[in-house]
Amino acid sequence: MPRFGRSLRLACALAAFTATGPALAQSVAALPDQTSRIRLSNRDVNHIVCVGGDIEDVKFSAEKGLAVERGGSDAWVKFLVLETDDMGAKTRTYVTTPSEFFVSCNGAIYPLYAEPADMPAQTVTLVPGAAQRARANDALLGPLVEEERAVGVVLALLQDRVPASFSEVAPSRDRLTLPDLPSITISERRRLDIEGAGLSASEYLVSTSRQVALEERNFLDSAFGPDIFAVTLDRLALGQGDSARLIVVRRSVGQ
Repeated sequence: MPRFGRSLRLACALAAFTATGPALAQSVAALPDQTSRIRLSNRDVNHIVCVGGDIEDVKFSAEKGLAVERGGSDAWVKFLVLETDDMGAKTRTYVTTPSEFFVSCNGAIYPLYAEPADMPAQTVTLVPGAAQRARANDALLGPLVEEERAVGVVLALLQDRVPASFSEVAPSRDRLTLPDLPSITISERRRLDIEGAGLSASEYLVSTSRQVALEERNFLDSAFGPDIFAVTLDRLALGQGDSARLIVVRRSVGQ
């Protein structure tokens, strides 16, 4: 059973695996292969960000009064302002006609239907779809043997450095109890689906009402899901009111 901290060699091998990309600021998110209706500023420069890769191309109609520049993982969209001068009276006309963009990012196409509006500059984040996440996870985990994969997933959760290619799933709101450990309560804090790797994982908070000594095998229970692959606790001895973090890695159904 893989244990956190078992091997310095594994920790070093997985350093790149646990490193995530830059934290995402609040922005409008778009998925590949489906049209996203978004609102962009018709006055300021808008920003498009490709998560985990470069923007290879942006298709758009220049006749609709806009300009696009791209570089690396970024693209910038500016609706052009028409300025007229009538006998010294200057008038600015801002674009109001929607435009369509087809952005190529990470080998996928993101169709964007953009409505220009009088608003601050916007950031549009192109997030990976299921196929892209599966490819990324295969690249991260494919070279590793099964035990190293489990250790990598555990480290990612315990160190709060979860790769962007791991999908967040809503955790259960139900509290769990185990017959052999009546003094502890268990609540799920985080659940991940690791597409393309045949794995899923959950982080639980284990709390106790009295002093207790725990063993990881105590949690090899179907209450935590089918086909449990690995169980890890960050501490084994708890006093009254203490808590521990429990990581459960499961093989996905059919794997």
